[in-house]
Amino acid sequence: MKDKEEIVGHLHPVTTAIRQACEVFKEMGFVIAEGPETEEEFFNFDALNVPADHPSRDMQDTFWLKRVALGDRSPDQNGLGLKPRSTNKLLRTHMTSVSLRELAKKNLPLRVISPGRVFRNEATDATHEAQFYQLDGLAVDKPGKITMTHLKDTLEQFYKKLAGKKVEMRFRTSFFPFVEPGVEVDIKWGDKWLEVCGAGMLHPNVFKAAGLDPKEWQGFAFGSTVDRMLMIKYGIEDIRLLYSGDLRFVNQF
Repeated sequence: MKDKEEIVGHLHPVTTAIRQACEVFKEMGFVIAEGPETEEEFFNFDALNVPADHPSRDMQDTFWLKRVALGDRSPDQNGLGLKPRSTNKLLRTHMTSVSLRELAKKNLPLRVISPGRVFRNEATDATHEAQFYQLDGLAVDKPGKITMTHLKDTLEQFYKKLAGKKVEMRFRTSFFPFVEPGVEVDIKWGDKWLEVCGAGMLHPNVFKAAGLDPKEWQGFAFGSTVDRMLMIKYGIEDIRLLYSGDLRFVNQF
């Protein structure tokens, strides 16, 4: 009787992409950090300079798990400079909450990336999913040592190593509450431009929320999609294929 053919496991393309991205950033001096998928409203919104009436806090964009008024309770702020308004719980909507947790540790200067899964309460289509993977980055140092030029160079190196040197990129101005100035990065996907990253110089209010003096520190932050990078690199037409569970698709990578 012949031995049965050995079945070997296969890494998911998202896992492979995250590992490759981490190696690229390690070469640039970044360390890797992790944080909870179930996050506090303070770290996900308040401390990131997101206004209380911002649309992203609504049920249409956020999966709220538990909403509780803070009342007279004062949770441990871990040396943070901004008092939480509530103890509300949610599924994190971006990995920037992990960057803030690392910033609040005050182990500066700092260069950190945090890959992980995030959640958005929105309709799905070819380029949007309710859950997907992000790679957030943060670099903080004394004023003058971290600039927009460093941010642009870092992202260009990253995307060219991950998607190929011939990748077509563009930077355009945009707004995000936790950075000023802010930019979006688009990469050519077939004959279209696909947004892959939001970035900018860290807003002074974020430093204050972390218990740091924005006059003494300066830095950049970015939040990059992982899923859309795979779509660009391999010509995938629908982001939902990455989470279909179809081995005929996964085993191609």
